[in-house]
Amino acid sequence: MSSALDVVIQGSKVSPALKSVAGKVLTGERISPEEGLLMYREGSVAFLGMLANHIREARHGNRTYFNRNFHIEPTNVCVFSCKFCSYSRLYAQREEGWELSIDQMVDKVKEYDGKPVTEVHIVGGVHPKMDIHFFAELLRRIRAERPDLHLKGFTAVELDYMFRKAKMTRAEGMKYLHEAGLDSLPGGGAEIFAPEIRDQISADKVDGAGWLDIHATAHALGMHSNATMLYGHIEDYNHRIDHMEQLRQLQDRTGGFNTFIPLKFRNHDNEMSHVPETSVIEDLKAYAMARIYMDNFPHIKAYWPMLGRQQAQLTLSFGVNDIDGTIDDSTKIYSMAGSEEQTPSMTTQELVTLIRQAGRAPIERDTLYKEIRDYSSVDLNNWTEAD
Repeated sequence: MSSALDVVIQGSKVSPALKSVAGKVLTGERISPEEGLLMYREGSVAFLGMLANHIREARHGNRTYFNRNFHIEPTNVCVFSCKFCSYSRLYAQREEGWELSIDQMVDKVKEYDGKPVTEVHIVGGVHPKMDIHFFAELLRRIRAERPDLHLKGFTAVELDYMFRKAKMTRAEGMKYLHEAGLDSLPGGGAEIFAPEIRDQISADKVDGAGWLDIHATAHALGMHSNATMLYGHIEDYNHRIDHMEQLRQLQDRTGGFNTFIPLKFRNHDNEMSHVPETSVIEDLKAYAMARIYMDNFPHIKAYWPMLGRQQAQLTLSFGVNDIDGTIDDSTKIYSMAGSEEQTPSMTTQELVTLIRQAGRAPIERDTLYKEIRDYSSVDLNNWTEAD
């Protein structure tokens, strides 16, 4: 245990039970769901942040990762009606949405010819006419156009619908898309696994067990994936801990998750607009608890388009070691929900500056966290496009 931190903990005005749990955290011992709940309920944001930052720096030092990526959102037309969603338009109201063709999406990829992006992120609504064969052809076309890009795509919600419509098992459907070029899965669609919450906010889509099984199926094929948790709506700390515990157990079995991403509920223009959004303090506690509890997840990510740039900077002292990528204004999911970033795009220089202002070392990575370049000593005053 760090002697300096031990002194701080012992001198803190917290209960003996909380001090005991903190001691386990500092020695790298796994805490139980009950202990996690105790920390969530009793730990101040400063206390939890101190512990989370200790874990972050023990694992990653000052390294903070980002990548050069862009998003393709094939459609916001969706057969599902999640109450928290500001993005999708029901299929019956599709005149309010967009539907991209394969050619249009490949043209978007071509816009990045000659640019040093490493990943395309493909997610969108669940459109009944965009089936598994449509997306397999899209993957093949992108692979032919840009063979060096990592193709990360499709939430478990999209995949579940594709597989069922094609009358494929999850194993068959995942293998089919993987062979077409799909490299990894994003973490979206997890929301909150607890049925009593999920049934209220997204009752008609794949359940928590199905989400976990789809990711386990991808892991069995050697694919990696991410995991998310939508927090700050009608759930409570019990539901958050239960959600993280189920992910932690799957990671114990497969080791296939790269990163965990807490996602803040935004209440603009959706059926849950009456639910107030969480405070910055509560957000920072959520990130700190993610780092403390998710002991077998190598990385914790703050998705800066959802939080905003300044708050994303703050999370780097609360357990976070990744703030996603350049994005290039290619996603509307959070801007339509009223996020701080209405035009979510940062240049590499801006991302590097943001990370360095927080006292961290900016490291460009690929999707699987292979380090591409350390930008901690790059001269920002003499930045060139080649950088």
